[in-house]
Order: sequence, then C-alpha cells, then structure tokens
Amino acid sequence: MPPLAITVKLFAAYQEAYGVPELTLQLPEGATVAAVRDRLLAEHPELERWRDVTRFGVNLQFVAADTPLQSGDEVVLIPPVSGG
Repeated sequence: MPPLAITVKLFAAYQEAYGVPELTLQLPEGATVAAVRDRLLAEHPELERWRDVTRFGVNLQFVAADTPLQSGDEVVLIPPVSGG
C-alpha cells in the first residue's frame, strides 16, 4: 500500500521549532495521530515537554491520540498557548 500523505498544521511551540506553519508528511498505512506527534518529537526533542498536554485535531475536529489517519487528512497539534 502507498504511504499516507497528510498535512500537519503547526502552532505555537511546534511552529517555532520547525519555522514553518505546516508540514507534509508521509506515514505508513494505519498510522495514528499519536504517530505524527511522536515523529515531530523525535525530530525536535525540545518539544518533548509538550507530549502529554498537546491536543489533536483532524479535519477541524478534536480527536483522540489513537485516531487512525487517512491520506489527505489535515492534522493539527495544539500545545497549550499562554496568554499575555
């Protein structure tokens, strides 16, 4: 099976780490939202502190970390945002 092609929208700490507002990732069939988070944390270990407090969205709906992805999905990782 071909890999899944997904778009990842980056906000706050994730956007600062990558320096871009979005990424396009190729993931294996059956990948979950958590796999996206884990891949970003592997590439940018400084984001590890956000692992347990990041919320997830897929196609503008909040979802659980174990939600499976489909090709074409738009994933959003939302760390806590401090006001000020």
